[in-house]
Amino acid sequence: MSNEINYGQMMQKAMQGLLKSILERVAKEGLPGDHHFFITFDTRHPGVEMSAWLKEEYPEEITIVMQEWFDGLAVMSDRFMVTLNFNDTAEPMVIPFDAIRTFVDPSVEFGLRFDAQDNVNDFEELPDFDDDDDDEPHMDAEVVSLDAFRKPT
Repeated sequence: MSNEINYGQMMQKAMQGLLKSILERVAKEGLPGDHHFFITFDTRHPGVEMSAWLKEEYPEEITIVMQEWFDGLAVMSDRFMVTLNFNDTAEPMVIPFDAIRTFVDPSVEFGLRFDAQDNVNDFEELPDFDDDDDDEPHMDAEVVSLDAFRKPT
C-alpha cells in the first residue's frame, strides 16, 4: 500500500466513471436534444481497436464525433465500442477509457481533459500558494467562530 494519496489518479477514475455513465445513458436512450460529443483518444494505446487504414491515417490520436449517426454503442467497465461513419463506410472501433484524452460536448460547453500519464505525482505539480515573502513556516491556525455572522433567530 502506498503511503501517499494519488489524487490525480483518483480524479481520472472519477471522470472516467462520469464519462461511462454518460455513454451508458446515450447507449440506452440516444443523444438528447442538441448534445453531441467530440472524443479524442490515443490510437497507440493498448486495447484500441480500429481499422488498419484509420490507424495509418491517425497514427497518434484521433477525434471522433458522435452526433447524427453512430451505431452499436456498447459500454463496458473499462472501454466502449461504437461504429462510426468514415468516408461513407461504417467503421467499428473499441476505445479503452484509459486511451481517452478529451471529451467535449460543445452544445452545453462541457469538457473533460484526461492526463496522458498513469502515474502523476500530485504534490510536485501544485503551485506555490504562499503569498508571504518570508520563509518562515506557518505552524498555527486561527479558529473563526461563525456565530458572529449568524442572523439572530
